[in-house]
Amino acid sequence: MKNLKSMKSVFAQILGAVFLFSCASWNNTEKGVAIGGGTGGAIGAVIGNKSGEAGKGAAIGAIVGGAAGAAIGIYMDKQAKKIEDEVKDAEVERVGEAIKLTFDSGILFGFDSFSLTPQAQENIMKFAEILKEYPDTDLSIEGHTDNRGAYNYNLDLSEKRAASVRNYLKMQGIEDPRMVTIGYSFDKPVASNETDEGRAKNRRVEILITANDELVEKAEKGEIKN
Repeated sequence: MKNLKSMKSVFAQILGAVFLFSCASWNNTEKGVAIGGGTGGAIGAVIGNKSGEAGKGAAIGAIVGGAAGAAIGIYMDKQAKKIEDEVKDAEVERVGEAIKLTFDSGILFGFDSFSLTPQAQENIMKFAEILKEYPDTDLSIEGHTDNRGAYNYNLDLSEKRAASVRNYLKMQGIEDPRMVTIGYSFDKPVASNETDEGRAKNRRVEILITANDELVEKAEKGEIKN
């Protein structure tokens, strides 16, 4: 198992290095669109590793392969479908073997605030209940802003907003070790910051849900019930 983990890490890092080298000349918007859009499960794994352990499973299913990889994919598909059906105001995407959940910051927070609105609390409570049904996943919670205002001010705001989501999930019984947070200020836009519509899309919280080591081990042993 130890050797397998090492191979996964090396594989993801090599693909990540190739991707980052190939886009070295891109501007921040182009990088943000590619990364924010979930370009490649292995790239998601590398990005996740930079922000903490929770993101490392984005490409695990593809690396494990065979029946184990398929079992992980089905597990994640079911979780994604349940989130899509039951959590309001959230965009749900499958990215490699991960699930990317995107909330518009205008839904989660008031203007220039990192306090969750009552509607946001209700959505996150429902999300937490689903996470309890799928305990073998980890979360990387990312805060993003538009480019209005100073960079460092937005960095602090993006970090606090990510932390607010993590803290509320923790209050709902989600174990702290499952979660990592990171703020990106306006480094990773998914749309142009030249329009109101684009800036609104860039003000967001993204949650990357990935398989943890326990899920991989269960998949390899054929213990995942589909």
